[in-house]
Amino acid sequence: MQKYNISRSNYFYAIGLSYKKADADIRGRFSLDNDGKLALLNQAKENDIESLVVTSTCNRTEIYGFAQHPFQLIQLLCDNTRGTVEEFQEVAYIYKNKDAIAHMFRVGSGLDSQILGDFEIISQLKSSARSSKKHRLLNHFSERLVNAVIQASKRIKTETNISSGATSVSFASVQYIFNSVEDVSNKNILLFGTGKIGRNTCENLVKHTKNDQITLINRTKDKAELIAGKFDLIVKDYANLQEEISNSDILIVATGAQRPTIDKHIIQSKKPLLILDLSIPKNVDANVEELDNVTLVHLDHLSKITDKTLEERKKHIPIAESIIEEVKTEFNQWLETRKFAPTIKALKHKLSNFAAAELETQRKKNADFNEAQAELISSNIIQKITNHFAHHLKDDNISTDESLELIKKVFQLEPTTHV
Repeated sequence: MQKYNISRSNYFYAIGLSYKKADADIRGRFSLDNDGKLALLNQAKENDIESLVVTSTCNRTEIYGFAQHPFQLIQLLCDNTRGTVEEFQEVAYIYKNKDAIAHMFRVGSGLDSQILGDFEIISQLKSSARSSKKHRLLNHFSERLVNAVIQASKRIKTETNISSGATSVSFASVQYIFNSVEDVSNKNILLFGTGKIGRNTCENLVKHTKNDQITLINRTKDKAELIAGKFDLIVKDYANLQEEISNSDILIVATGAQRPTIDKHIIQSKKPLLILDLSIPKNVDANVEELDNVTLVHLDHLSKITDKTLEERKKHIPIAESIIEEVKTEFNQWLETRKFAPTIKALKHKLSNFAAAELETQRKKNADFNEAQAELISSNIIQKITNHFAHHLKDDNISTDESLELIKKVFQLEPTTHV
């Protein structure tokens, strides 16, 4: 996007993979935890990347950034995950410039989510942008774009009902339990992992199952105790995990680890056990399915559960898309102004030089020369002239490029640099 004078690099890219083409195993290989994101940002700085935002959720991993070629960003991702370039190419997408801008709007507004209207990604986008800014990897363009996406997301939340009703991974998991397990209120349920998905699932379990036999285990016990206190639930030590699994009828795993935390060797009981794995990467090893008494259900299956709520949400897509188009148009209009900003700046500088020379002449000619008044008048005139040119360049009916060349020629402006 060099012509817009916003970056040293010519192109803005969105590269990544999502639930649409990449299954849970592949998404897990390209998943980034906080340490992985930090390592990626540091490598980006070493590689002289100017601006970059990286997000990684259970449904997608994406990088938005400036580069001469998308491979620069793809290599960053592969260097900091367990995924390979070959695997990436099989399932990935690459968007460039305005297509990349449009993609971020759809993702941030919940229209590209695995469950329509799930706005979890927008908080990730905010957090990632803050982290990039902290590491001086967020230029003016990227910051303004993220803010525009946040604005669109807020408007869609408040002006449509696209996120109404309880449709989320955590709710879908409870729905699945209701549909496949009899007498749920009397079953022993163990929730292992109390991150955001774990907390939401816990809340839905308490609300919908009327079950008071829910036990929580987390590697950091005090985090589990905070949630348990809210719902009056039992908390057990991580050391008791194997024992508690043996006592359970339903095991929900949401640990957010980079490797499986549950495998067949930890399951000693022979009674039926339903395991729901709500994690990316998968936190339950597939070898548990070798046990006859175990039924394993993963996040991707749960996300396919649809109900009337989801069908209702689809009715709001056209309004959401019109909001996105409105906010995106405003952003693109601002982007267009970046094209002529350096020329207007150079013109203002040239006119200021003219004024300074004339003021110097008048000082010598007039003994009672009013310095303050003359400078104020000349400054106002310069501002009005540059505003007039800027207004002309914003006109959709004129060729901006031709007008810019004419202004440069008439005023003999020096070649402009990026601003």
